[in-house]
Amino acid sequence: MSLLEVENLGVRIGAVVPVDGVSFSIGAGETFALLGESGSGKSMTALALLRLLPAGGRIGGGEIRFDGQLLGELPESKMRSLRGRGMAMIFQEPQTSLNPVMTIGEQIAEALPGGLSREEQRNAVVRLLGEVGIADPAARLHSYPFELSGGQKQRVMIAQALAGEPRLLIADEPTTALDVTLQAQILQLIKRLARERGMGLLLITHDLGVARHMADRVGIMYAGQLIEQLPVDAEAGLARAFHPYTRKLMAAVPGLERAGQRLAAIPGRVPPLDRAFAGCRFAERCPHAFGPCTSAAPGWSGLAEGHQVRCHLAEHPAAVRGDESAQPLEMPRPGQVPVLEVRDLAVSFTQRTGQLFGKKQIHAVDGISFELRMGETLALVGESGCGKTTAAKAILGLTPISGGRVELDGQQVAGLSERRFKPYRRLAQIVFQDPYSSLNPRMRVGDILQEGMAALGVGEAHTRGQSVAALLEKVGLDPDAVTRYPHEFSGGQRQRIAIARALAVRPKLLICDEPTSALDVSVQAQILNLLADLQREEGLAMLFITHNLAAVGYLAHRVAVMQAGKIVELGATRDILAHPQHPYTQSLLASVV
Repeated sequence: MSLLEVENLGVRIGAVVPVDGVSFSIGAGETFALLGESGSGKSMTALALLRLLPAGGRIGGGEIRFDGQLLGELPESKMRSLRGRGMAMIFQEPQTSLNPVMTIGEQIAEALPGGLSREEQRNAVVRLLGEVGIADPAARLHSYPFELSGGQKQRVMIAQALAGEPRLLIADEPTTALDVTLQAQILQLIKRLARERGMGLLLITHDLGVARHMADRVGIMYAGQLIEQLPVDAEAGLARAFHPYTRKLMAAVPGLERAGQRLAAIPGRVPPLDRAFAGCRFAERCPHAFGPCTSAAPGWSGLAEGHQVRCHLAEHPAAVRGDESAQPLEMPRPGQVPVLEVRDLAVSFTQRTGQLFGKKQIHAVDGISFELRMGETLALVGESGCGKTTAAKAILGLTPISGGRVELDGQQVAGLSERRFKPYRRLAQIVFQDPYSSLNPRMRVGDILQEGMAALGVGEAHTRGQSVAALLEKVGLDPDAVTRYPHEFSGGQRQRIAIARALAVRPKLLICDEPTSALDVSVQAQILNLLADLQREEGLAMLFITHNLAAVGYLAHRVAVMQAGKIVELGATRDILAHPQHPYTQSLLASVV
């Protein structure tokens, strides 16, 4: 008997059915990964297991059996004792999941079994913090979440989840937006602890690399349903996947081997889940859809041991497996004249040490130099905190510099006052990591796009509306977007709006700061294709700040590797990724899953 058995699970929230007829099982010591785009029902499935559905949500059918016990029959008092002790969950964003006014020691202690003395609680918390790799755990007991890095907060979340010694651990996107070395550390930690404790692990992710690295089996979800389940091959990974949706997800993953090709972005979006479906839910986006796909819901077909697929094409495998051809993508050739020249750029901050009048200098950017030409993409990579974003802000005049030169289009701009820098502001624009927080929620999209044009005197007032319409078409949005607000768009659409805003003032340099870090693989492919198209059409120079080395291999001409404020290696992308020379670059590449 499996540790967890889910049979025909359904979830309803009003008219919405985010989970519909989902079945899977997880054994003790086994890792089962749920893959799929945002909105496919992965997190809602996990919340249903713990009976932590949002207001108005209810389990609309099916059974959840944990350790032989039907959870639907348990009163809430017994479910409370099961949460944390039987099943525990690591949530996606530790910053919002940890209480900002409680120390981490207090928060982990809350999850410990009852009946422990104060000293026993303290010792248990110290042991847990040490087990998850927190340095000097006794000294960290009284730290608050804001005093910890992103990786440390994620480790605290893991310690909190392990405090009740659960038999099943649910990890919901535990490494989203972490840099590659930190991601590798967190994944290795979870895998080691699951193995040592014999826990079952339900891993929710949209990262196919994470699923290949961690899982014994995967289930692919789409529009509230599981559409494919298969074991992960130790060598081939998910290469045996059959469903057109799964194969499209795999073809959307960027990499050095796909440079010069258009990524296979999936057109359209996950359909709304408040509608009745007559046929296959993927039919509207599937390149292989035929008659029965739109009229009859497909049942399960067995392809091999442990491999099931919900697809009408299961009897015609050649039709799907022949869909591997890639469209060529003409990459722009860099020009000769630099748009951006950075020489010995330095940015320092003064930090108090905690002693009376004690201060120390933090060298966030420590003498970096590079140049960037028209039509060229330079990727700036490195761990969080290495100085990538600080360098970008210094180039844009948003952070005071301590030394060095920055030339935009041949003009020295470093150290200029805001008034003197303004004429050069339109030459360089930035696309931030989170488009939702960087777009004014009170402004309509049309006003957002025209704001920069008006401030920098780009175009005539009576023609800006036409320019906005052309921009929206260029980034793949409908003209009626001008009357809508940012919250009415998906994450990928908001990022397109942010790109359009940057392009509105006709810059020569586009700085992209982690523009795809929190996007699904299919939406990421759309954005990367869009950036490549825009660079070819507009001749833009692009500084691409990221920790996604697969995206670097696909998009960048050259790579600069930063460590502790310095550039430690700089060269052509293929040379850096295939033959890294610096030990730090080698360690970064070795951390990629």
